[in-house]
Amino acid sequence: MKICYLGAGTWGFCLACILASNGHEVTLWARSKDLEEKLKTTRKHPKLGDFEAPANLKITSDLKEALAGAEAVVESVTSSGIREVFDKVVTLWDKPCPVIITSKGIEQKTGLLFPEVIKEKVDDKLIGCLSGPSHAEEVIANLPTSVVCSAYDPKVMMIIQDIFTTPTFRIYPNADLMGVCFGGAMKNIMAIACGISDGLGFGDNTKAALMTRGLHEIRKLSVTKGCKTTTLNGLSGMGDLCVTCLSKLSRNYRFGRLIAEGLTPDEAKQKIAMAVEGTYTCVSALELGRYHHIAVPITEATYSIIYENLNPKDAVKNLLQRAIKEEHL
Repeated sequence: MKICYLGAGTWGFCLACILASNGHEVTLWARSKDLEEKLKTTRKHPKLGDFEAPANLKITSDLKEALAGAEAVVESVTSSGIREVFDKVVTLWDKPCPVIITSKGIEQKTGLLFPEVIKEKVDDKLIGCLSGPSHAEEVIANLPTSVVCSAYDPKVMMIIQDIFTTPTFRIYPNADLMGVCFGGAMKNIMAIACGISDGLGFGDNTKAALMTRGLHEIRKLSVTKGCKTTTLNGLSGMGDLCVTCLSKLSRNYRFGRLIAEGLTPDEAKQKIAMAVEGTYTCVSALELGRYHHIAVPITEATYSIIYENLNPKDAVKNLLQRAIKEEHL
């Protein structure tokens, strides 16, 4: 297939390389002209070590050029930029084609998951996603990884599975598109909370509690988007939650840890020098919870630390003082 890949961050570069290695004609679009030139010159991503892009991977910062003749569009842009990018895409592409979402988040103010954002511009039968526990640094090194694909139309789901599958990148289909996307969005908030916990010197017991109660919080809020709560027991829910909360490769986890160690949110973002999607989704999830009158205490505490200068130790104290209710799963 001829594929346009939108977004040249580490995840975008990694997946574009997989597609090119699988024999597809891939053009990777980089928003920055400087990044385009760097990738063209070195054939390496500055944050992915010495891995070299396949020779057949094309790179451009011209969106129209990237979209020319595309039979599928894959995106890995930031949460805050996805609507803006697709406003341009639909005016530039030759004809509508499958759109595969790999970014994870919830749009602020609207509370829309990314398939819902794209559905405002593209026939929903063309929309699918790829999600699950997957660090670019490990996928690009061909370490065994299992993820999930989903779509409104089963034909699109099969396309995703076909074009991305490699001997070490295993893809399970799941028809619950909203559930797959919701788990991937929410786990970033919990990863920030776990990073804060570790940065404060708390132990594995604390982190296990945060992850478990965090999953419960995700499940409660997921019903507002029509998700199947059982989906959150799988790779795009619990699986993604584990890899993001437990790994130092996770930028959301690192962000939380840096804050607990005394950096401001802006300083932590500058040090990581990549998008920290949990900081964006934290706002969206809290808006969603308040709108539907659903308590999301871990999300609210994380929001208060990032945006209201709440001391992380006070946030923990507030969580521990909440009334204890019977555990429902």
